[in-house]
Amino acid sequence: MYKVYVIQSKADRRLYVGLTQNIERRVSEHNSGLVFSTKGYRPWGVVYSEEAKDRIEARKREKYLKSGCGKEFLKSFIPR
Repeated sequence: MYKVYVIQSKADRRLYVGLTQNIERRVSEHNSGLVFSTKGYRPWGVVYSEEAKDRIEARKREKYLKSGCGKEFLKSFIPR
């Protein structure tokens, strides 16, 4: 089972969308500075996640959430 997740920087409120099989481990990697694209904006907290049946479906949903329509969807319930 894969999860698509959205984390938000507590430093400047930016969002990051990703996918993983272990969300706790992945968020820990973001907060430990192991992910180059997020290490300058730590700490991070999970603001949204959803399950997908496989990696292909998770990747499709991740791409949607990174699109303009997906960002509007996220703005509708994530306080900025």
